[in-house]
Amino acid sequence: MPKLPAFALLALPLPLLLAACGSHADKPVAKAPVDPTLVVGAPDLVKRLRIATIAEVPVSETLRVAGQIDFDENRVARIGSAVTGRVSAMHANVGQSVRQGEVLAQITSTDLTTQQLAYVRAKSTHDLDSRNLDRARTLYAADVISAAELQRRETEYHVSAAEMRAAADQLRLLGLSGSAMGSLGARGAVHSASQVTATMSGVVVERHLAQGQVVQPSDALFVVADLSKVWAIAKVPEQQVRFVRQGETVTLEIPALGDEKRTGKLVFVGQTVDPTTRTVLIRTELDNANGMLKPSMLATMLVESEPQPRLVVPSSAVVRESNADHVFVDEGQGRFRLRKVQLAEDRGGRRVVLSGLKPGERVVVDGAFHLNTERNRQATETQ
Repeated sequence: MPKLPAFALLALPLPLLLAACGSHADKPVAKAPVDPTLVVGAPDLVKRLRIATIAEVPVSETLRVAGQIDFDENRVARIGSAVTGRVSAMHANVGQSVRQGEVLAQITSTDLTTQQLAYVRAKSTHDLDSRNLDRARTLYAADVISAAELQRRETEYHVSAAEMRAAADQLRLLGLSGSAMGSLGARGAVHSASQVTATMSGVVVERHLAQGQVVQPSDALFVVADLSKVWAIAKVPEQQVRFVRQGETVTLEIPALGDEKRTGKLVFVGQTVDPTTRTVLIRTELDNANGMLKPSMLATMLVESEPQPRLVVPSSAVVRESNADHVFVDEGQGRFRLRKVQLAEDRGGRRVVLSGLKPGERVVVDGAFHLNTERNRQATETQ
């Protein structure tokens, strides 16, 4: 359009004037905003992708709980003296293996001596009453004494017999052996020494006495434990107790054994909550024939819960972007959208979906890395 003088422009119609001005000042065209989460895949790229519909599958939760190795309380004996007395000899040390009936220590006791004398007196009286009863029966048969006299002799005999049995029982409670009882009854041989013997076979794990120490029947002098089987115990927070059931499989990681792991079954789940720690005690039993497991060793208990239906995605579908987990959701016609999701830890090449996806959605399970590279390229070109 030829250039017009200024006065001529005033004579032009308004539409022509606007057209003339527009020809000299082009306005910028606004671009549509680009969606950074959307990528359109080229046909050759889409062919290389593997897309699958996600669904719920049975998944077992693994609960990791700190614990330790402990004694099997059914295989622990706390052994004390049956009498009050003074320690005169010690025959067992901590760490020593002992057999049931083996002597661990010797106690000298005046109480034992007094009780033996009481037994000797009771036995002598009983023997005398026994002879008197035999003589009374003979005299009664000869009509020398009355029936009342015979009954009196019989009563004395039964009373002395009961007193002798009571004295013998008391000696057995004080730990006097059968052979010592025989010697005491036959020859009146009094022994002032009482022996502390092992009530079960095992290892002496504690000793609480010293030479010359005065001990009481209530004192635990030795602790003997059978370590062929041990417990692994742990305390589960009350919020996680729903994941554990008696009989479930347990795997134990024991740092002292290196990479070796032990497996067992939960044999006990506590019925009460510790009000101080808000935890519940759980326990499993382990075979320890080789003696490698020591009480108080640290252990981590991995408890497998019963399988529950959970939505999962393969680990290969996960894209790490901006320090968060994402997957590509198929929107059809070669369009894929990057979606942020919350996932549990990797377990066997799959991850449980906590949020961000629903059953039935289709996601890229193989090739997600290449698709994300293409998305970044397209976003760069449109900037």
